[in-house]
Amino acid sequence: MGKAVLKILLLGTALLCTAALPAAARDLTVFAAASLRGALDEVAALSDTPVAISYGGSGAMARQVAQGAPADVVVLANPQWMTWLQDQGVVAADVPVTLLTNTLVLIGHDGPALPAPDATALLARLDGQRLAMGQRQSVPAGIYARAWLEHIGAWEALKPHLAEVENVRAALALVARGDAPLGVVYGSDARAEPEVHVLWEIPGDQHPPITYPAAALTPEGARFMAVLRSPQAAEIFASYGFGLP
Repeated sequence: MGKAVLKILLLGTALLCTAALPAAARDLTVFAAASLRGALDEVAALSDTPVAISYGGSGAMARQVAQGAPADVVVLANPQWMTWLQDQGVVAADVPVTLLTNTLVLIGHDGPALPAPDATALLARLDGQRLAMGQRQSVPAGIYARAWLEHIGAWEALKPHLAEVENVRAALALVARGDAPLGVVYGSDARAEPEVHVLWEIPGDQHPPITYPAAALTPEGARFMAVLRSPQAAEIFASYGFGLP
């Protein structure tokens, strides 16, 4: 057999072998509320498909998805933002499920517990500094924090003394660094940060229920939803302080 013919045969065989190889699977993309960092990373490791997770405030995540960001799954910390995505035609009405629940807590960098605080007690502990919380109009943790402050009659007094930030983990960081003496975050966040202490577990009847709706936007996302709702995932979420609906 001539060398030229042999080269052609070898090249053809190589091309056929290359064509037979399966295409590399793309990463599955999840847009998620910042408070899920850590827990969702561990749950994602259960998936057979590589998972890329983008974290942020629920409002920011919802807006990015509505603007066409390539998400397979979206998990938010407030049903209002999921309803907004439905209104935008991004999520079908029958798709979202309630994945998790959470609690709300008052945290401090140090100092004694502050049970059933009112405006006077909060202002005294702040001592001219600010209370860290999510932005009251777009960040779910900030929306819940405002509802609590309104419930106890402290909103107007505390409003000039707020440090409103882009997501709940940013509020947590302010308190952990000692840049704010008090903050309102989720119970799961407080468990994730050893530099803060829970001063008061805010009763659930003093703010709207805290639920995490999740929705698949693609067939690949639907398969990952099965992972999110698996018994193994439930154990992981519980270990981080989340509840099940």
